[in-house]
Amino acid sequence: MRAGRLHILILGLLSTLAPTARAQWAVFDPTNYANALNEFHEMQQTYTTAIETRDQIVAAYNLAYRMSQMPQDLGARYRSGFAQWTGLSAPNTYGNTSAWMNALNVGGASSASQAYTSAVVQVEPYPAGSYSSLDSTTQATIANQYATSELAEGTTTGTLATLGTVRANSEAFAQKLANLESDTYSTDPEEQTQSALLARINSATLLQIHSQQDTNQILAASVQQQLIAQKQQIDAQDRAINQSIYFQQNFPATMQNLTTGVSDSIHAISLSPTGR
Repeated sequence: MRAGRLHILILGLLSTLAPTARAQWAVFDPTNYANALNEFHEMQQTYTTAIETRDQIVAAYNLAYRMSQMPQDLGARYRSGFAQWTGLSAPNTYGNTSAWMNALNVGGASSASQAYTSAVVQVEPYPAGSYSSLDSTTQATIANQYATSELAEGTTTGTLATLGTVRANSEAFAQKLANLESDTYSTDPEEQTQSALLARINSATLLQIHSQQDTNQILAASVQQQLIAQKQQIDAQDRAINQSIYFQQNFPATMQNLTTGVSDSIHAISLSPTGR
């Protein structure tokens, strides 16, 4: 009896100490769910972008690799030769042509001047006393002829110097072209990179500019020679016009002096046997 009551007392104490039991229900929060979906979508887009970036990098690498591989037969298919500058030579029977050939081969103002002096007939200075005694028209004609000779000398020596300089530099220029051609057709991957290609393009452009500059100088020298020939033609034409004008202005007086002198001579002739 006492044991049964003890059990009932213990159960009562336990029931008073136990926490109150409550029912637990699952709660759905739509805001958190929407945020989770957005985060998942962003992660999916990031993954897709990463895959696309990887593919682009791989494609760029493959393209760069293919571009760096020069076709093995490209040089054999397209390499071509071009005319080379050669040194000029000529017979030197009387020792007056070697300086001319040297000026055409090496250039330089001093070489051109020596060439002109040795190979061209030099004009002598007009005697000062004789020149001053001439009339103004004759003096102008002589001065004009000297001017033509001196201009021709300056133009010719300049042309010799220009052509010689171009020819002297032609060997180094040809070597640069050969280097450029060799690098262009090289199968070395380092020579086929974008940087190397751009460098060769720039070098080719500079070589073309230098070559065009040489061409312009040669053309200018040719035009200068034509100007001397044109001056000679103009001088001859103007001289003929001046002579015609002089003739028209002085013909009446000249004829008057001529006829007067003849008439006086005739009148002075005596037909008398005694000379009177």
